[in-house]
Amino acid sequence: MAQEVKVPTLGESVTEATVGEWLKQPGEAVAVDEPIASLETDKVAVDVPSPVAGVLAEHKVAVGDTVEVGAVIATVEAGASADAAKPAAAKEEAPAPAASEEAVSGDASVTMSPAVRRAVLEHGVDPTTIKGTGKDGRLTKEDVVAAAKAKEASPAPAAAAAPAPAAAPAAAGRNVERVKMTRMRQTIAKRLKGAQEEAALLTTFNDVDMSAVIEARTKYKDMFAKKHDIKLGFMGFFAKAACLALKDVPAVNAYIEGDEIVYHDYVDISVAVSAPNGLVVPVIRDCDKKGFAQIEKDIADFGTRAREGTLTMDDMKGGTFTISNGGVFGSLMSTPIINPPQSAVLGLHRIEDRPIALNGEVVIRPMMYIALSYDHRLIDGREAVTALKIMKEAIEDPTRMLIDL
Repeated sequence: MAQEVKVPTLGESVTEATVGEWLKQPGEAVAVDEPIASLETDKVAVDVPSPVAGVLAEHKVAVGDTVEVGAVIATVEAGASADAAKPAAAKEEAPAPAASEEAVSGDASVTMSPAVRRAVLEHGVDPTTIKGTGKDGRLTKEDVVAAAKAKEASPAPAAAAAPAPAAAPAAAGRNVERVKMTRMRQTIAKRLKGAQEEAALLTTFNDVDMSAVIEARTKYKDMFAKKHDIKLGFMGFFAKAACLALKDVPAVNAYIEGDEIVYHDYVDISVAVSAPNGLVVPVIRDCDKKGFAQIEKDIADFGTRAREGTLTMDDMKGGTFTISNGGVFGSLMSTPIINPPQSAVLGLHRIEDRPIALNGEVVIRPMMYIALSYDHRLIDGREAVTALKIMKEAIEDPTRMLIDL
């Protein structure tokens, strides 16, 4: 009996998605709750599971189609056998890709995100031969890319000389490639452009002497890791420093909704994280009530799940303030854009030794530029500068974070 596969509920206010890829093809066996398709929403990729065990009978929509919640996208023959439903000759059409797809659709698919599956198929590697570095040994996209590069680097007799004539015309030509923007990238573009057009954006800067934080990390990192099973990073310090500032300057932690200002008595910090399909901002909820260890664990978990493509809509929901760390990519200074409907974002940058004047002498210190972009409709310059100064002072004297000063 054919069982319909429908688009599941995607999250609050999300009514449609785009079919990103089919993880199972007609005629292939599926287990109950096994993902058969990956949908791209405005924020995350969502797997659509099979409601029953059996054989995928038919795709009702194609990759790239927009589908609404509740729409039928496929049918599954419950209890059917893959051998009975799919002729053996079907796999003879494309021998090489079939091997890769078979490896992807086997038991390993349970622990592979859509992004990893795509990478496996694109690079033609066998996922069962790759050691995963993700949580619980799961494969990440970086693992697949590294395996593909290693495969390309290995010597291949006769193959090296053959491609040379064919490669010459390509090198001499000027090629272009057109790739359709993912739904997430389109949404990012729309939201950021909307923020520029609607908000009165302004950025204030300061620089921070990172000596005290670096000294604290050096002194306590081993004990911290041993006790909490997580590394002590810089983001935890800045998250706690931001909490101090947002409590003292409530406007920086507020929204504009219509003709009203919405103030929050809690701090939910969105952390900008790079994912395979674009930038995502999962939320550390009640950050002001959490300790360093839990904040660092939340950040590490978000980073891992962003790479694996397993973040959910609930992970992104809300957020009253954002921290974006461009320093991990080498940025010296930037003017970050707010994440609507939030009114402010803190931009962090790389740490580098610079000469500064201290007690009448020129000394070398590890310095970082920090930037606070804010919506001037709600936040005055005095408030923005004050908030950033509080963060600077907390980082330069971390004891302030312990005694709430």
